[in-house]
Amino acid sequence: MQNISTGEILAMFRKVRQISRGFRPFHWKISGQNSILLPVFVGLLLGLCGNVLAKSKFNRVVSVGDAAPTWSELPGTDGARHSFDDIKDAPVLVVAFICNHCPVAKGYEARLIEFVNTYKDRGVKLVAINVNTGKVDRLDKMQERATAHGFNFTYLFDESQQTARAYGATVTPHVFVIDGKRRIAYMGAFDDHNEPARVQKHYVVDAVEAILAGKTPAVKESLQRGCGIQYKNR
Repeated sequence: MQNISTGEILAMFRKVRQISRGFRPFHWKISGQNSILLPVFVGLLLGLCGNVLAKSKFNRVVSVGDAAPTWSELPGTDGARHSFDDIKDAPVLVVAFICNHCPVAKGYEARLIEFVNTYKDRGVKLVAINVNTGKVDRLDKMQERATAHGFNFTYLFDESQQTARAYGATVTPHVFVIDGKRRIAYMGAFDDHNEPARVQKHYVVDAVEAILAGKTPAVKESLQRGCGIQYKNR
């Protein structure tokens, strides 16, 4: 994580003040004081600070090119325990943080199944990990959903939430494509639209095809979309 200098903070405030002058229709008044642009000010400041704090454009923890974080002995819906090294021979590994309760994640299940069917003969592996711990997201409910919907991929439960924290995952689904050297080659959204019929950019598929062809993905990062991961307080 980068440090923010005093000069950078002052520059942020000046930037927000300059931008705010163009938003006169959104004035708020507090206790008779001069009108201010509180929502705009806070939103812009957080956005600017986020860009400085983030290690990548949309991830504060990892960057493309970093070694992929590993896991060990996580329970799966198949009744077995799984480790990162179990899939060391796959030319490409896709890690998708999903869960049971999120409607966005559920909307991508069919696409994940189709992806596995398309690439299984080429050695590509997909591992889905759920770190949410609500009643509907517990392992027994994961097993029920995996069976009911015919999941053809490994679906793991990480009650510690350590894997998601290590990857900097923020939403479900949040997807990471890992190359044969086990470095992150792409991270973000699976594609560019929640509705399958309106998808125009196939981020994960394109990244996988590039790696299989010995190339670097043209798009290395996109903004992930979905339900916020329900992290427990440490």
